Amino acid sequence: MPATTTAIDHVAIVAVAADAKQGEDIVALDVSGPIGIVDAFVMVTGRNERNVQAIADEIEDQMLANGNRTLRREGRDLGRWILLDFGDVVAHVFHEEERMFY
Repeated sequence: MPATTTAIDHVAIVAVAADAKQGEDIVALDVSGPIGIVDAFVMVTGRNERNVQAIADEIEDQMLANGNRTLRREGRDLGRWILLDFGDVVAHVFHEEERMFY
């Protein structure tokens, strides 16, 4: 079953927010079939730790402004790979070195 319309709308919010903070290589993947508990992953790259944190902050701010709170957040302190779980969409904000590795 493909991602829901709501999830697609959330992906758009995440992508626009990431782009607003100079996020690079933004990719959205429909993982609703193979994973089942989430509809989409959005992956974005930041140039350095501060940029990664700014991108994650903007994603959270814009999702909250649209009525979607963060269910889980991991990696914020290090700014190397921040995972933001919004239920139907999970955003992965990578430092460029981590993105190349993974």
